[in-house]
Amino acid sequence: MNRDPLLWAALVAVLVVLASAEYSLAVACGFGTYVAAGVPAALDIYAVAALRAGRDVPLVVAVLIAVNAASHLVEVGLLPVSVLLVVAVSAIAPFVLLRVHRLGKLAAAERSAELAPEPSSAPAELAEPITVQRAPEQVDAAPVGPVLDPWTPVAELAGGTSGTEAGPGPDVPFSEWFETLPTGFEPVAEPAPEPVPPTVPPTGTGAADIETIDSSNTTFAARVGVVREWLRQEPELTGTEIGTRLGVSDGYGRRLLRTAREGS
Repeated sequence: MNRDPLLWAALVAVLVVLASAEYSLAVACGFGTYVAAGVPAALDIYAVAALRAGRDVPLVVAVLIAVNAASHLVEVGLLPVSVLLVVAVSAIAPFVLLRVHRLGKLAAAERSAELAPEPSSAPAELAEPITVQRAPEQVDAAPVGPVLDPWTPVAELAGGTSGTEAGPGPDVPFSEWFETLPTGFEPVAEPAPEPVPPTVPPTGTGAADIETIDSSNTTFAARVGVVREWLRQEPELTGTEIGTRLGVSDGYGRRLLRTAREGS
C-alpha cells in the first residue's frame, strides 16, 4: 500500500467534499439527520478499503460520481426525487457492506498465501539405488583329467590270488608263516601297569569311634572319664567345647557329654 502523505491528504479532501453532497442527497430522499450521515460515512469507508486492497477502485469511483451528480441535480431541480432514486440511495449501505466484507476475505486469503511456504519447483533428487552384490554360488566344475576306459582285467590278476614269494602259500598256515618273519616285526610287549599306591583311610574320628566299649580302635571309656573330670570343674561345659578340646567332631563330643552325665 502506498504510504505517500500527499496522496492520503488528497483522498481525505475529496471524501470531505463528496460527503456534503452525499448527505444532502440522503436528506432529500427522506433520511433523518443522523441516518443521512451514515451514507457518506459508508461510502468513504468503502473507498478507503478499496484503495488499500487495490480492488474495486473503478467501481467505487463510479459510485461516488453517480451519488455526487445525483445530489447536485436534485439540489438545482433537474432531477426529481422519484421511487427509483430513493431505492438507489437506500441500497448504498447494503451494497457497501457486501463489498467491504468481500474485500476483507480477499485480503485475508492473500496474507495466508504469502505466509504459506512456496512449493519447491525443482523435483526432489532421488536417492541412488542400492545394489546388493551377492557372492556367486559355487558351481560343481566338471572333472578335469583323463577319462578312464572301461575296466579290463589284467592277465596277472585274472589268474587268481595264488600267493607270492613274500607271502604264505595256500598250504602254509598263517601262524607258521608269521613265525618266520624277521625279528624286527616281532610285537612289542606292552609296558606293565604302574603300581597303584594303597588307599590310606582318612584320619580323624569316624563311625568306629562312636562305641560305648573299649576296643583296639577307640578310647571311648577313657575319654568319658576325662569328660567327667571336666564336668566336676565346669558343669556348664557343652558337647561342642568337649569336641574342640579333644579334637573330635561335635556329635562325638555331645555323645561323650551325655554318657558322662548318665554315669555320674
